[in-house]
Amino acid sequence: MKAVKPVASLSLDLDNKWSYLKTHGDPGWETFPSYLDIVVPRVLDFFKARNLTVTFFIVGQDAALKKNHEILRSIADAGHEIGNHSFHHEPWMHRYSPAQVATEIAVAEEHIERATSRKPSGFRGPGYSLSPVMLQELIRRGYRYDASTLPSLLAPLARAYYFTTTEFTIDQRRQRQALGGTLRDGLRPIRPYLWQLEKGGIVEIPVTTMPIFRIPIHQSYLMCLGVLSPALALGYFNAALRMCRLTGVRPSFLLHPTDFLGPDDTQDLPFLPGMTLPRDRKLDLVSEVIRRLADEFRVVTLQQHAQETAQIPDLRRVEPYFPNAMSPSNSPDEPTGLEPKER
Repeated sequence: MKAVKPVASLSLDLDNKWSYLKTHGDPGWETFPSYLDIVVPRVLDFFKARNLTVTFFIVGQDAALKKNHEILRSIADAGHEIGNHSFHHEPWMHRYSPAQVATEIAVAEEHIERATSRKPSGFRGPGYSLSPVMLQELIRRGYRYDASTLPSLLAPLARAYYFTTTEFTIDQRRQRQALGGTLRDGLRPIRPYLWQLEKGGIVEIPVTTMPIFRIPIHQSYLMCLGVLSPALALGYFNAALRMCRLTGVRPSFLLHPTDFLGPDDTQDLPFLPGMTLPRDRKLDLVSEVIRRLADEFRVVTLQQHAQETAQIPDLRRVEPYFPNAMSPSNSPDEPTGLEPKER
């Protein structure tokens, strides 16, 4: 009898061009420049050719723009899961007050459902941003899972490098001081678990990092290695899959639009690692990575991954601890100063 493959989930954070420019502090993002019309059909064709159904995390601001409705609806029509990736896509969302968090998640949910006819049941914070306030609001709204944690010990180094790519103001640096997470965040569990709060719990599906070593293995990190050598990237990924199998980790693998885009598609994002690689070389690399993932694991959506996780007897329970995040008792109740734009 053929052995049943263990589960691995596959997701794509549909961060748009404007969101990268915004986080980088570049002017012009307020007009919401987009590459969705290029990348979404390319990605949908990619998954269709491999008979894969995955999770797309959509930014609410993109869903609020009518010009994006048709392209976003095509994702749902292709059978993929739709997740909530916040409204404003601010990686400092963990600093929001309870009122801000409630509005951010609810308004994003409303526009995403309107654009795709799918109500999200999963959430991923922008830039892996998460706080107890956010978890409480997800539980209150009936979300089935969160997928915002990235337990990586390299996050502070990656953030330090990112700060060298532009001249942030003092306020901008303060906003981004925990971008990507802290060393303590890097020690969070790699396997899925249950966040346990006073008013209930919610399944957490971390973005998988290399077991034991806690180094990223998501596609954008592989692209950085691919700049040096595709063979190095694939060898590293093979080692990561081997470690996952040996330690019993069921990986949650993450993609971004820039994994499918090269400088021949857009020249506005040179500060992002891997954006010097031509599109065709990137597509070759991501194709081989996903092939190897599917050879070793049964690839499913995050919703399916969360459902199977919830059925695990004695699932690990973790009480949230986020020293850099706002809590209900110390967070100011003030607006972000950014209102939803609809066109």
